[in-house]
Amino acid sequence: MTAAPIPNLAGSGWMVARDPRLRVGAALAFALITVGLDHPGSTTTALGLALGLALAAGLKARDLVRRLPALEGFMLIVLLTLPFTTPGASWFELGPLRASTVGRDLALMILLKANAVVLALMALVGTLEPVALGQALGRLGVPDKLTHLLLMTVRQIHLIHAEFIRLRQAMRARAFVPRTDRHTWRAYGWLMGMLLVRSLARAERLMDAMRCRGFRGRLYRLDTPHWQPGDTLAALGLMTLLGALAWLDHGLGLPGV
Repeated sequence: MTAAPIPNLAGSGWMVARDPRLRVGAALAFALITVGLDHPGSTTTALGLALGLALAAGLKARDLVRRLPALEGFMLIVLLTLPFTTPGASWFELGPLRASTVGRDLALMILLKANAVVLALMALVGTLEPVALGQALGRLGVPDKLTHLLLMTVRQIHLIHAEFIRLRQAMRARAFVPRTDRHTWRAYGWLMGMLLVRSLARAERLMDAMRCRGFRGRLYRLDTPHWQPGDTLAALGLMTLLGALAWLDHGLGLPGV
């Protein structure tokens, strides 16, 4: 329970310098187009484009390897179950179970699309600071309540984690050693309860502090982002690539048709 959290993604490439509004919009457009692809060839191309975005954002292979296993674990379940639960032509039989080629192809398409979308999100949005992401969403027309909820949640998650670390250190100072017994589960229950109580108290203090500073339900954005010529070029380039991806998928048609 005390594993170190995965650090934030740190990009250093050309893509990281682009306007946050462009990056959020590009990530949304890429996800929508990729999810709608029908042919394995165009979906593989989308995965290659996502890898290119990761390189343009300067993401390190080590950071990707630390984050992708969570997705790949879920994809492994999909690969193992979908061929046996989707009707269609027989691929192979395993005892009383029969795997279909339709399920196999569907599982592979889900694997390619999921990896492409997650890679693009990490390259375009994952390298944004939470505050910059919230401000970009606000400027793109997302309701203020949702952006405030995002910013407050990010802040509270950090505070709750810090409180959790302090409580765990206090338990260790009292020679607590986790075991598979009733005492350990009771101690973890007390830990979660104290974490919730202290988090609620901290949230109330945070709200009082914000009211003392004149908070009336709205956070005012003080920065003024400037749209650079490089942002325009990046937007045109991404629009061209995404349009070519959709055209390629339309040209290839449905597999087997």
